[in-house]
Amino acid sequence: MTKKTHSNCPVYYALDFIGDKWSLIILRDIMLEEKKFFLDFIGSHEGIATNILTNRLANLESDGFINKIRDTADKKRFVYSPTKKGLDILPVIIAMITWSSKYIAKGSPASNFMAMVNDDPVKFEKDICAKFSNQTE
Repeated sequence: MTKKTHSNCPVYYALDFIGDKWSLIILRDIMLEEKKFFLDFIGSHEGIATNILTNRLANLESDGFINKIRDTADKKRFVYSPTKKGLDILPVIIAMITWSSKYIAKGSPASNFMAMVNDDPVKFEKDICAKFSNQTE
């Protein structure tokens, strides 16, 4: 899918394509917190509203960042997983974590996670991608 943008700036293009913070939070949850069901995302600490979540999941799917398949164990729900395109944004999320680690107080709940990422960001990224290697298209 080709999306039209109003600027030739790569930063503007990326932000226009991703949409907003909720899209990145959902991708973060899928890749880093291994969330895969609608109710998993509702349980995130950020408190996304159900209508916004429904919209962002649909956008992420239509823009090729995630796959949505019916759960074989429970036909009433769907499983969300990253596509290759979705995994390709992982370095951006890792860069945001690395940047944040400089400014979030030590001892915060996120600081242990950020320390793990900062120890070896390349290995961290490879390990995440390996978890989804058989699911991406």
